Amino acid sequence: PVFAGMNGSAIENFSCVIYNIFLMNCTWQAGRDAPADTQYFLYWQKSREDNQMECQLYILDENHRNMGCIFQNVSIGIEKAYFLVNGSSKDSLIQFYDEYIDLYKIEKLMPPSNITVNCDEIKNDCVIQWQQPQISHSNKDMCFKYEINIKYK
Repeated sequence: PVFAGMNGSAIENFSCVIYNIFLMNCTWQAGRDAPADTQYFLYWQKSREDNQMECQLYILDENHRNMGCIFQNVSIGIEKAYFLVNGSSKDSLIQFYDEYIDLYKIEKLMPPSNITVNCDEIKNDCVIQWQQPQISHSNKDMCFKYEINIKYK
């Protein structure tokens, strides 16, 4: 059966974020009714053509249970990525959790760099320039909107 396993044993609050252009951090919480010995395992697949990969760098809680994962060298494609977290326990079957995620939606962008401000007091104007931060996907020009907050002293 698709939903085999004890109710309440699947993970909860699954969340991933991509930062520093190519690192992805995923976290979750143990199912509220999962047995104490439950261990969870995260797999993800970037696209249908790619192989499914298991986490190589788990984040452990105080009971040495996998509660997160850090992936390196992540690149963002155009398809939704597939995530699967299954679990195992000596005592019972554990329900799995799965989700499709658009990776570009979970990328935390770096702030702009090389910000310069040149003001001309005679003309009473300022020119503010910056360099767009690096991002890992291709729609670079469509992603950025900037807000400038100027405070006078």
